[in-house]
Order: sequence, then structure tokens, then C-alpha cells
Amino acid sequence: MCYCFVKCPNGHTICVVCKSKMQNCCPICRQELGNIRCLALEKVAESIELPCKYHYLGCQDIFPYHIRIRHEESCKYRGYNCPYAGTECNVTGDIPFLVAHLKADHNVDMHDGSTFNHRYVKPNPHEIENATWMLTIFNCYGYQFCLHFEAFHLGMAPVYIAFLRFMGDENDASKFSYSLEVGANGRKLKWQGVPRSIRDSHKTVRDSLDGLIITRNIALFFSGGDRQELKLKVAGRIWKEQS
Repeated sequence: MCYCFVKCPNGHTICVVCKSKMQNCCPICRQELGNIRCLALEKVAESIELPCKYHYLGCQDIFPYHIRIRHEESCKYRGYNCPYAGTECNVTGDIPFLVAHLKADHNVDMHDGSTFNHRYVKPNPHEIENATWMLTIFNCYGYQFCLHFEAFHLGMAPVYIAFLRFMGDENDASKFSYSLEVGANGRKLKWQGVPRSIRDSHKTVRDSLDGLIITRNIALFFSGGDRQELKLKVAGRIWKEQS
């Protein structure tokens, strides 16, 4: 919606966006459009209140135009981006839609429960060019959580990272905590943190190192054997903090 209007010598008004499309010619009388603003019409337009564009997703708020734009940038009902990190995916939607999309289009594993044991195996652990493992979705406490595990370079050092993201907004994510651990031979490496909302992209969370970081040497040590194959078991738990 445009709030700036101009009028031709005969008093016909048109918004400045349409003016540029009409090649500065009044569509009614064909007179040349000048730069005389129609302040009365602009004041009327500014008084119009509009619903949030996410009303179909549940937002019931109504705002003047400029406030509406600012609200929509952070509206809690706005759609989420698909959290899948294995390929570029531009799908957006609400959480139930994304859960169905992840299962149908990305073949993501779905598990119920707040504890898990996942095993990651890679025949050649020296191939570490940002290899992303398929994420896993956990259903617990009435919400969904995404477990990511992948290999990337931290500077020149090859490392692995595991972290959890929450399928919902930041306020709800902050109500939960989780732990991840790997280990073998009487040794254990553990991480505890708060799941990040999927409002933060996979890359944002990974690059902030907000998760369990495992260097390749430690990963191979935990893998045992001749250190020629990656065999890591990642155990985890999700719990709800007491309010």
C-alpha cells in the first residue's frame, strides 16, 4: 500500500507507484501528472488499519500500515524455513506443515521420546568437506526437535559438530535444555545447552559453534580400531526446565 499521492491539474489523484507505471500521464484525463501531493488523501490512507498478513496462520492483530510492516518482520505466526541442511530447500510454512514436508520430501527419521542413541559411521573420515548427515526429528513434550551432526573445517582443523534445534520460536525453545555426549574406552565428552530455534539458520548455529565440538583425532580415538573408519555413538537427552 502506497501513502504518497499526486494529482494532475484537473484534480485526479494517483499514487506515486502507479504514476511511474503510467509514464507520468493521468489515466483519466491524459494530462501530465505533476508533483503536487494530495495531502488530504495521504492522511486518509495513513489512518487505515490492516490485519497482519499472517492472519491465516493465527495472528489476530490489526495495525496502521507502517507499524504493520514492522510487526510482520517479527510476528510469531510468520512461517518457518525448512530446517533441512543436506540440500538447499526454500520451503516455508508452519510447524505441522514442515514436519510433514521433512518426512515426505526429505525422508527424515522421526522418533518419539526425549532420549536417544545415534550411531554415525563414515568409511573414510578424512573426507570432511562439509559433509552433512541427514538430520533426525524427535517428538517430545508436544514439540519437535532437530538433531544435526556434520563435519566441517574450523579454520584449517577438521571437526565434527552435533547440536539440537527447536521447531518453534525462541521463547518456547528457552524452556528446554539438552545434553549430548560421545565416548569410548572409559572416556567421555559431553555438552549441555539450550536448543536454538529454527528461526536461526542451520549455518548460523553451526558457525557460532553452539554445540558439541569433536576434533577428528578425538572422533577417531572414540571410534577405536585402526582409526581408519569413523564410528561415533552420540547419546542425548532433552528435558523441560522447571518454570
